[in-house]
Amino acid sequence: MTGFDLALFTAVFVTFFVVIDPIGVAPIFAGLTAGTSGRHRRIMAIKSVIVATVVLVGFAYGGEWLMGALGVSLDAFRAAGGVLLFLIALDMIFEKRTERREERAEKLSEEHRAEHPDGAYDDISVFPIAIPMLAGPGAIASAMLFMSESAGDLARQGVVMSAMALNLVFCLVLFLAIGPLMRLLGDTLAAMVTRILGVILAALAAQFIFDGIAGALL
Repeated sequence: MTGFDLALFTAVFVTFFVVIDPIGVAPIFAGLTAGTSGRHRRIMAIKSVIVATVVLVGFAYGGEWLMGALGVSLDAFRAAGGVLLFLIALDMIFEKRTERREERAEKLSEEHRAEHPDGAYDDISVFPIAIPMLAGPGAIASAMLFMSESAGDLARQGVVMSAMALNLVFCLVLFLAIGPLMRLLGDTLAAMVTRILGVILAALAAQFIFDGIAGALL
C-alpha cells in the first residue's frame, strides 16, 4: 500500500471511538476519583491511558494466539468484565469507595500523609478504567480484527495504531479536564452525579454480561 489510507483511518477511528466511548467514560472516571487530590487524578489519568495502550497493542499483535492458548473466548472475557464492573457500580451508588478512603485517611499519620498525599486514595487506573472501560472486550476485539485484516502490511498496521492512539489521547484530555468541572458542581451535585453514573455503569455491566452469555450460547 502506498500513501496514507484515510478511509481505513476513519473506519478504525470511528470504531474505537464507539467501543471505547471516551465521552461516556470520562464522567465515570470523574466519579471514581471524586474527593481525591488533583495530583492523584492526573496520575490516574496518565497511568490508565498508558495501561490501556499497552493492553490494546499487546492484544493487537498477540491476542489471537493468547486467547487460543488459554482456551478463553472473548465472550467469557466480556462476561467476567461485566461482573467486575457491576461490583464497582455498587460501590459508586452506595458511596462505599468514599467511606473506604475516609477510613484509610484516618488510619494514616499526619507525617505519612505529608510524605504520601495519595496514600488514602484507591488506584482505579488499571481496574476499572484501563480494563475494561478503555481496553474492554469491544476495543480488544476491534484491535485484533483490524490488525488481522492488515495481513502483515506495516503501513496499514501503522494507520490502525495511529487511529487507536488518537482515541486514547482524546481520553486522556477528557480525564484531565473533567476533574475541575466536577469540582465546580460542588459536593452535593458531585455526589448525585456519582450515584447516577453508578447506575449507568451498572447497566453497562449488565449489558456486558448479557452480551457475553448470548455470544457463548449462539
